[in-house]
Amino acid sequence: MAPPNRIYQKLVHEISRAVGNHIAQAGGACEVYPAPFAVNLDAKDKDWVEPDISVICDKDKLTDRGCSGAPDWIVEIVSPSSRRMDYSIKNTLYSGAGVREYWIVDPAKERVTIYHYDEDDAPTIALFDTPIKVGIYDDLVITISDLLK
Repeated sequence: MAPPNRIYQKLVHEISRAVGNHIAQAGGACEVYPAPFAVNLDAKDKDWVEPDISVICDKDKLTDRGCSGAPDWIVEIVSPSSRRMDYSIKNTLYSGAGVREYWIVDPAKERVTIYHYDEDDAPTIALFDTPIKVGIYDDLVITISDLLK
C-alpha cells in the first residue's frame, strides 16, 4: 500500500491538534489518538480497526493495547486506496459498534461526510470551507479549509 500523501498527514495532524487543544482548554476528559492506534470495537478481540483519529471520552476503555470498545468520535481521511473501506465497511462497523460520531474527510472531493449515529442515521455533507459543529462537543466548530492554510 502506498504511503499517505502530505495532505492526508496534515489533516490527521491538524484535526488531532484542534480537538486536543479544545479538550485541554475546556479541561475535558476525552483523549485524542491519531493512528497508529488500535481500536477493538466490540471489546471481545473480534473487530479491530485503526482509525486515522479516535476520540475516547470513557477512560475505562483505554488499555495498553489501545481502545477496548467504541470511541465516541472517529475521523477517517480518505485516500484512493481506502475509499471503499471508509465509506462502506468502516461505516457499517462504526454504526453497529456504538460510535457516536463519524467523519469521513475526503480531500479529493473537498467534503466531509458526517454521521451522528446517536441521533440519526442520515449523514450530512459539508464542504471544506463550511464550519462544522462537532456533535460530541457543544462548543467546537472545525472548518477543514482553515486547517490546510
